[in-house]
Amino acid sequence: MLNPLIVNAAKVLDGAELSRMEALELARSIEGADILDLASLANKVREKFSPAIIPCSILNAKSGVCPQNCRFCAQSAHHHTGIETYPLLPKEQVIEAAKRAAAHGANSFGYVTSGYGYRSVTPEFERILETLDAVHEACPGLKLCVSIGILSRETARLLAEHHTWRYNMNLQTNPARYAELIADTHTIEEKIQTIRYLQEFGVTICCGGIFGLGETWEDRVDMAIAVRDLKVEGAPLNVLLPIAGTPLEGRPVMKPAEVSKCFSIFRLINPAMELKFAAGRETVMKDFQGLLMLSGLNGMITGGYLTTRGRSPEDDLKFIGELEIF
Repeated sequence: MLNPLIVNAAKVLDGAELSRMEALELARSIEGADILDLASLANKVREKFSPAIIPCSILNAKSGVCPQNCRFCAQSAHHHTGIETYPLLPKEQVIEAAKRAAAHGANSFGYVTSGYGYRSVTPEFERILETLDAVHEACPGLKLCVSIGILSRETARLLAEHHTWRYNMNLQTNPARYAELIADTHTIEEKIQTIRYLQEFGVTICCGGIFGLGETWEDRVDMAIAVRDLKVEGAPLNVLLPIAGTPLEGRPVMKPAEVSKCFSIFRLINPAMELKFAAGRETVMKDFQGLLMLSGLNGMITGGYLTTRGRSPEDDLKFIGELEIF
């Protein structure tokens, strides 16, 4: 017999909204075998409202030496993690990476740089615009996703005019707790304003976060609701891989059942959103990737992340084909 809380949550299939209290009741009460029933419901919601599974690829176009002090991030100059660092890549190298992504079945290509962002039109920002134009010309069918930090209204407008289809700006956690994660170098309000600027100019938004930071279930539910309230199109969901040299290096790795519950509840709160499994898919979840992709997700990052490797695009395409339920 299905848990009554899951029976109630099935109203999402009929277009009803899951309330904060209902989501918290699921988070606090569903355990053991009931998690599989919750995941099954989330997958049915995904199948009805957001059925396609979408692989995308990202490129770390400027790595490390970031002045921001994000407690989880290997690229922060405040931490000593030993990652490879380099300045902005030349456009020729970015074009080659985009061509490889398209050849391996990615429908979008993410251009990502470390740093605070671009509140003014600097020479480096102009180089980024030139690179976006060049990638669009070389790969006209590939959608361009950009993630270069905090923007002004002017720089948001220029990105929209230079072929930016989607912009990634993650909340990372419950907005009310954001300052605990990034103490004093930027604010959650700056992120939200950047999203609003981009939406003003018709750029779609990818906005998600990280599970496993030490957050509560209230934080997880509130992040999912905050993403819903921003009316964004997609959300990358990451599972923390504690990185040596960061303040979170001692955090325990999440168990797959807890991750499945996180993903399922996020889907029930955001029925039609493109939910993408990003960092942690291969490195943390390993043999449980199939279970987690069937917990309401319909997208994935393929080929690697910013500072950690992923699986090859060939292996991921085979994996998608083996998920016959899609």
